[in-house]
Formats: sequence, structure tokens, C-alpha cells
Amino acid sequence: MTTPLGKAPATLVAFTVAALLQAYAPTAQAQASPELKQAVAAGIDKRAKLVQEMVDSVFSFAEPGFQEFKTSEYITGILEKNGFKVTRGVAGIPTAWTATWGDSGPMIALGSDIDALLGLSQYPGIKDVKPMVAGAPGHGEGHNSGMPLIVAAALSTKEVMEKNGIKGRLMVWPGVAEELLATKAFYVRDGLFKNVDATIFTHVSTDFSTGYGPGGNTGLVSVEYTFNGRSAHAGASPWMGRSALDAVEIMNMAWNMRREHLPITQRSHYVITNGGGQPNVVPDVASVWYYFREQDFESIKNLYQTGNTISEAAALATETKVTRRVLGYAAPNYGNKPLAEAAYENIKAVGMPKWSADDVAFARMVGEANRVVDFSRPGSSDLKPLATEVTPLRAPTGNAGSGGSDDIGDIMWSVPTITIRYPSNIPNVAGHHVTSAMAMTTPIAHKGAVAGAKAVAMTVLDLMTTPKLLADAKDYFNNVQTKDVKYTPVLTAEDSPGVHLNKELMDQMRPKMQKFYYDPKKYNSYLEQLGIPYPGVPASK
Repeated sequence: MTTPLGKAPATLVAFTVAALLQAYAPTAQAQASPELKQAVAAGIDKRAKLVQEMVDSVFSFAEPGFQEFKTSEYITGILEKNGFKVTRGVAGIPTAWTATWGDSGPMIALGSDIDALLGLSQYPGIKDVKPMVAGAPGHGEGHNSGMPLIVAAALSTKEVMEKNGIKGRLMVWPGVAEELLATKAFYVRDGLFKNVDATIFTHVSTDFSTGYGPGGNTGLVSVEYTFNGRSAHAGASPWMGRSALDAVEIMNMAWNMRREHLPITQRSHYVITNGGGQPNVVPDVASVWYYFREQDFESIKNLYQTGNTISEAAALATETKVTRRVLGYAAPNYGNKPLAEAAYENIKAVGMPKWSADDVAFARMVGEANRVVDFSRPGSSDLKPLATEVTPLRAPTGNAGSGGSDDIGDIMWSVPTITIRYPSNIPNVAGHHVTSAMAMTTPIAHKGAVAGAKAVAMTVLDLMTTPKLLADAKDYFNNVQTKDVKYTPVLTAEDSPGVHLNKELMDQMRPKMQKFYYDPKKYNSYLEQLGIPYPGVPASK
């Protein structure tokens, strides 16, 4: 993963060489005792069956952004039964919540995303593309594994803390609608992390890793432009109309022409969300939804302002009016160095899961059938096996890059935070694609989540028992990360979460999907319920 170092003094990574050397020099970190870590790891092993049931259940619910009602009900129910206090509907989002435990000491927040992706319904455990419900959402990124990991880590950590009289507080929270980059900036704006001392976030991957400094991705603003014109009979008197769709098309054409004169670091894309009703009526309302991605706060804001200017020009050209609504925001990611170093030691101590012959065979089978060559990455055509060694600690490389976004960045700029990537998915598959769902209820997904839970829990214990680690994390946050760069989102007090998104789709799809919900009381695994042998079946004829 590349990182956006060395652009300009006012950018996200405006450090001198001397400051870089000081900021990224290795430091020793105190840790919790080996006995405590052995105890918390044993507690997670004890909950391995719960992890499997949760991973499989959340996969079967497959709810997209803002519609994670069944998923949230299921997870919060488990946390409440285990002594956590749940507050629902936080930040004005019906499927968002916090689950807290403890009454004194450091507050450590633990989070992971829970939403599925549109149109990616897929039978797990097979190599063929086969939707469970045509047109329905699916976990084609693997978010179904993250919250089970966090719950196991939280429950085991709570148990060890209670038995050993360790003071501290835990807050579990979900990444709602992460695929829309649509909630974490609202969490921050509404103060959910105001009393949090540090945050550990997790994300599904094929590797087991963490890192610090700029995260090598892009920040983003998500905005929908709506044009209002005047309808008319398109055949009899089109001159009486003012087409909102024409304004959308002019905006898109102008944006595509402007791309040539934008920095190469930007990424931008759009979909027309409302193009009118029928051809013989001049559309009086039309909308287009844009993602504007860049590498630092100033550049994101500039790109957004360029989009606003073009939208207003399109409205002038068509004698329509334009309004805009910010649907989401994601700050560039930036990991905390002391936290990452501590977590990396725990990742090494846990090590990669022990893959079985069936795991290896399944990953190879899916890869051989589905891998796609990424011409931007040399060697991407090579078939990669399941990883057997943890990835070295990722430090900033000094190379600029563009790519995906993750709104954990907003929390990273509000409180010391890291992301731990855990190995619950397989190589040789495409991101945001049905192939990324194929392994997500297999033993690979279960083992990766258990390993990730141990690393998270051990790092929480480090934070609870070694005050110097937390002090170092806060010092890094205050005197390195935010010394010259401050969190400046475009989100305003008037912006509201897009909780309407995906509702109409799920009203149609949920009844069809419910018959595929996993029943752990009847079946040992979701693959067993579906009648799918592991490591898979031959390709269908």
C-alpha cells in the first residue's frame, strides 16, 4: 500500500526530513504480562464456536448500508446478555449503536464494519458465481467477519479484567454504511468518541498486519446534486420545458472534460440516481451522485468546490436550479505509531492461523477459477497461496498513491487509532465482487477472525495495564499527527446521514433473503445448512 508523503507544505504529510526521522524512529513499548495475554487468548479460543456462528449469521443477513437492522439486533443482543449497556440509534442513525462496559479507567473503543454490498449475493464455499437471491446484497468484502472478531475480543477482555481487578472501560461500535462512507464522520461530529482514549479498528484482509502514519488511501466527499427544472410534453411542446436531466448530463460531460486538468492523485466517479420518469415528459427533477477522492484535506475540499462550480454552471446553462446534499465524508487514514507497534508485537505473538489441507485446496480452487489480472500490479497473474507469515509492520514509504477510502480516517483524526487487518479472506479474488464472498463462511474466515480477536484483546490489555503506552499514543497524536495538520471535514451541522439509502431495495429483497438466514441451533455451520461440502464442489456444467 502506498502513502501520500511529500506533496506540499500544507498537505496531510507536511513534515521535514528531521521530523520524519524523529516521528518514525522505532521505540520500545511496555506490554501486559504474558499470563494475562495467555488468559485472554484462551478466552477467545473458548469462544471460537461463537465466532463461527456470528460470522456465518451476519453473512446470511447480508444487509447493505443503513439497513443493517437484523445484524445490529443480533450483535447487540449478544453484548447485552454479556453485561454491556447498549445505546441504540446514535448519531441519528437507526442501525448505529454503542455497547459499553466498565465505570472507570481508560476508555478503549473497538469497532468494525457490518454492511454488505449491493448486488453481490453469492453462495459461499463454492468456486462458481452463483447468487443466493438474484439482485440481492452480499458480503463481497467480508464485513461479516469483523464484528464477530470484536465481540469475541471484548468478551474475553472483559472476563480477564474482571478476574484480575483491572480498571478500564470498553466501547464496542459498528461501522454502519461504510461502503457508502456515510457514518463515521457523523459519529465524530456528534461526539461519540469524545471520552475515548484510543480506538482499535479491524478490517478483513488476506494478511495479518497493522501500520502507522498515512494509510496510503484517499479521503473522500460523497455528494448528490439534484437539479430542478420544468416539465413539459416532450413531443408537443418541448420548448416549454427545462430539463433537469440535461443539467445532469452537462455536469457529467463538463466534469469528464475537466479531469484532464485535475491532479493525477484525484479519483472521481458518479452514478445518475434519478434520470426522470418517461421519455415523453421533460424531466423536471434529476440527480447525480458523486464521489470526489483526494489525498489530503485541502485537496478534497478543492475537488468538492470544483464539482460545486460545475454543477452551478450546468444549472445556468439549462435554466434549472441545483441543490446539493453531502451524503458522506471520509478523512485520509492515519495510524498511531505507538499503538501500531504494540499491536504488531501481539500479531507476531499470535501468528497466522494453521491452515488445513482443505483450506489450502479451497483457496487454490477459487483462485484458479476466478483470478483476474490487475495490469497495474506486476505479478498479479501469479496464483498466490494462503499467507503463512504475518506481514511486517507497515511504515510510511514516501510514495504518493490513489485508491480506495475508509471513513475510519475520521476517527483516526479525533483519537489515537489503528486498523488491524486480519486474514479471513483469500488471495486471487477481486474486491467488491462476488468472489470475495466465496470464502467468508469457510473455516478460513472463522480462523482469521479468531486470530484477529486475540491480537485486538492483547493490545487492549496493553493499553489498560501500561499507562505509558497510552501516554505515548496521545503524545504522538498531539505532537506528530496533528501538530501541523488538523481535521477539517466538509461536513456541516446541517448535514444529516442518508438513512433512506437502500430502504426500497431491502423492502423488496428481505422477504426473499430471510429463508437463507443461518440457524445455528440446527446446523453446525452455514455450509452444512446450505448442503455445501468443504472444500467445495466441482464447477457446474
